[in-house]
Amino acid sequence: MTVIVTDQGFAPDDWQGPVVPLADLAPDAAAPVAVSLAASDDAAALYPHLDRIRLIVIDFPAFTDGRGFTIARRLRGQGFAGRLRARGPLIADQYTMARRVGFDEVEIPDDLAARQPADQWQFRANWTELDHRSRLRA
Repeated sequence: MTVIVTDQGFAPDDWQGPVVPLADLAPDAAAPVAVSLAASDDAAALYPHLDRIRLIVIDFPAFTDGRGFTIARRLRGQGFAGRLRARGPLIADQYTMARRVGFDEVEIPDDLAARQPADQWQFRANWTELDHRSRLRA
């Protein structure tokens, strides 16, 4: 099982449809879809389809692998307005960065949620205020 982390804390996964790998994305399907990307996938392959994709799940193979942050920033820069989810063993300290680059939520394994409970993630939920620029303005 997994846990979804949002600014409000832990939540169950409310996505009701299938999530297809990038390789299985049908280029001519009209229905809204959800797509998963590996950290090694080329996100540019999604650019022509961003208007019909409702959820993109970006896999993080390890918390030390930051390629997913770059992919998220590029997708938001291309105008993706749907849900963007990071999936993998990210740690609570990375939540601020995940939100800042455009992720809406983070999906973590149950064992990680047990080691880092919701309060550790919610401590970072004020991600818009947790940066060096806001401290300089004060």
